[in-house]
Amino acid sequence: MKHEPVHQGRLKSPFYSRLERLDTVNEWHQWKGYSSADQLYCSDTEYFAIRNATGVFDLTPMTKYRITGPDALDYLNRLVTRDMAKIRPGRVAYAVWCDDNGQVIDDGTIFHLREGEYRLCSQERHFAWLKAAAIGFDVTITHETDDVAALAVQGPTSYSVLSKMNLEGLEELKPFGLMHFDFQGSELMISRTGFTGDLGYELWIDPDKAEALWDALFEAGELHGIRAIGTTALEMARIEAGYLAAYEEFLPADETVRTGVSRSPLELGLDWLVDFKKPNFNGRRALAEEKRNGSTWRLVKLDIEGNKEAHHSYIFSNAKARGGNIGFVTSAVWSPVCKQNIALGTVKTPHGKPGDTVWVEIYYQREMHWNRKMAKATVVDKPFWFPPRRGATPPGPY
Repeated sequence: MKHEPVHQGRLKSPFYSRLERLDTVNEWHQWKGYSSADQLYCSDTEYFAIRNATGVFDLTPMTKYRITGPDALDYLNRLVTRDMAKIRPGRVAYAVWCDDNGQVIDDGTIFHLREGEYRLCSQERHFAWLKAAAIGFDVTITHETDDVAALAVQGPTSYSVLSKMNLEGLEELKPFGLMHFDFQGSELMISRTGFTGDLGYELWIDPDKAEALWDALFEAGELHGIRAIGTTALEMARIEAGYLAAYEEFLPADETVRTGVSRSPLELGLDWLVDFKKPNFNGRRALAEEKRNGSTWRLVKLDIEGNKEAHHSYIFSNAKARGGNIGFVTSAVWSPVCKQNIALGTVKTPHGKPGDTVWVEIYYQREMHWNRKMAKATVVDKPFWFPPRRGATPPGPY
């Protein structure tokens, strides 16, 4: 097993040259050693590309591990809470993995590339932990973040764009499926996955072919409103979809200092990912006990009155804020497409059941003055954005 690379300075992804040409605002941040754009010209315009056309996001910095060997399946089943035996080759699984106390270390996607060959993608770096967890298993774990260039191609016209690139059979690709194609002599993998809650795909290719893929993609999308996007627009879309993000909805359990600040998958509304029917997995005993006794916290989706975004707000059970707060907002945004003030948050049980009314304490600044507002909020049980095209197979032209 190779050591995980340590990057000195900031790396530029294989798509950087194309992104740099489009950049007009010079707003970038560091994402696991890579330069990643907050926005390239206007985050609002980029957001509407996701919802009305096609938005293209550079996924290359996302952490990627290749897991192979005779015990690859047994290893993954020990690692994550989901039963990976049900994920056949050519399919992708959303999964979480926990420490021995049943607290989430991270979430991510596991691609069953071919028989016995997997790729695990995650927000954080976990190479040392993955190697320690591999003791006793005949597996090979390779850190391949720098070896795979990746793009997220998301939005209602995404299939129409890709269908112009001679990708035979793509119309039959179902959500959470993957296919392999030839692109100029290199293997192009396309998965029907994404972080926007809309019709979308992710493209994976050798870095040497990254610029050629970008050029072919944007040529195909010229009449379909294709645009490159940054993290700000993607963040708006993922909140609308109700997706979780590390360091927002939960803190990785192996990074916390204080007790009681991490979360279990049951507290994050991910009980459907915990399969107690399969053999032992990390955190199983603690999660079984929590299942019997009940959880301390509950993830909630909130429809909030008004248009003042509830960033970092406390949540109360009553408008007078009597009795102290019952939780807090983790992610918030005004949704342009839903025309709603929405948020994700975490509250103490038994509060937060769908249909419950809670109150959110919002502070906002106007003309140098801070204002306080107690806004009524309703707990909802479905994503704020879930268009039918997201699951349509084959996707219709748009």
